[in-house]
Amino acid sequence: MQLRLDQSVVGPGVPLTDAQWARIEPLLPERTPKRGGRWRDHREVIDAIAFTFQAGTQWVNLPEKCGHWRGVYNRLRMWAVDVTWERVFTALITQADADEDLAWAVSVDSTIVRAHQHAAGARKKGPSWRTGRPRHRPVRGGLTTKIHLAADARCRPLAFVLTAGQAGDAPAFTDVMARLRVPRRRGRARTRSASSPCGPSASSSASRRIGCGRQ
Repeated sequence: MQLRLDQSVVGPGVPLTDAQWARIEPLLPERTPKRGGRWRDHREVIDAIAFTFQAGTQWVNLPEKCGHWRGVYNRLRMWAVDVTWERVFTALITQADADEDLAWAVSVDSTIVRAHQHAAGARKKGPSWRTGRPRHRPVRGGLTTKIHLAADARCRPLAFVLTAGQAGDAPAFTDVMARLRVPRRRGRARTRSASSPCGPSASSSASRRIGCGRQ
């Protein structure tokens, strides 16, 4: 089976296509930062980041061919802090909307991401009197994070909100729809969708009114 250069391929170890990279490359920082040496090739690092999330592996288990895990992780974190990922995301959906490639039948749902059990909390001072081992206490927010996502008819993300795992979907629906904002090269940003179906837990009467009000 032949694949087009711009065709999306999902699976661990599948690199970016040339067409995908051509869209992303101009949006990334220069490879020579103001401090330190020259960065490793951005394309290789993004492929390594994608592999980690697609395979669900721990960073320390990243294959050697992908580079040292710490450098890959640091690039991921750095671009999250300086909003590089957010700029890339916004630019791509703006370009897709300009090309009339966004299917504006928006769906909203959520999924839960659970932290590893070793992330249960920080150590207390002193060992436990029963076992002699360092004591741990659970973190206040729990072990789960919920991702509330609005996507177009082709399941491509348009807006998202992160909450604690125990947060309800219906209250978060308002925030997700408020973030549904696609900039345009001319005129005001687009915030209206053709329709806004939502998952069962977010399908309250209030959520339906919000969705209908944005048509």
